[in-house]
Amino acid sequence: MNFNTTRRGLVFLVPAMFALTGCAKDADSGFSGDASSINEISHSLWTYSWLAAAVVGVFTAILIVWPAIFHRAPKNGPEFPKQTQYNVPVEIAYTLIPFIIVAAMFYYTAVKENQIVKPQESVQHEIVVNGIQWSWQFTYLDAGKDVTLTGTPAKPPVMVVPQGERVRYTIVSNDVVHGFWIPEFMIQMQNLPGVTNYLEFTANKLGDFPGRCNILCGRNHAQMLFTVRVVTPAEYQTYISNLKLEIEKAGQA
Repeated sequence: MNFNTTRRGLVFLVPAMFALTGCAKDADSGFSGDASSINEISHSLWTYSWLAAAVVGVFTAILIVWPAIFHRAPKNGPEFPKQTQYNVPVEIAYTLIPFIIVAAMFYYTAVKENQIVKPQESVQHEIVVNGIQWSWQFTYLDAGKDVTLTGTPAKPPVMVVPQGERVRYTIVSNDVVHGFWIPEFMIQMQNLPGVTNYLEFTANKLGDFPGRCNILCGRNHAQMLFTVRVVTPAEYQTYISNLKLEIEKAGQA
């Protein structure tokens, strides 16, 4: 195999490798478009962002590999190839193109974000999510303000929510900054001391979904876990009724 054959092979192989990597089925890390109402809004943005990154990556790889292969100094030629100090059209292009890409991504991200955080009147349930060092407290306002489940690093709490019904989450923190993150639902919002954030969404799929704090918050940050358990509306009402009964029994004791 001579050098020209190898060179032609590299020209086609390198872009193909980047294209296959960027456009693989697993490129979206397994996120679905229907796990929650937030997925329905943000999944397309996530997918097209990866496609844009793949295109930019392939183009950049070609620009790197092309001069290394096709502009090598000939064995019997001058010691250095022709040197160019600047190229105005090229400099304008590599300034404008990234600006356009970033501006477009910023615009679509802002549009999607506004849709996600916009409050709606159709909220049916309310849960207060309090981040603490180093676990979570979930207060079900449906059952009363005194119904608070507190987890520990050794025993992460479970937050039960109804399928197909919109829930408003009040995001707070009593100590340091935490991050309320449910990866499968494509959701992340910060728990900020002294600041109250609100998030609304509908869980569409039954099952257990892992959650965690995604902002370094201290020694046991890695153990600050929780589980979101999506149940049917009937099962949720049963769960809330049992919580109320527990409160009544505790009050009578």
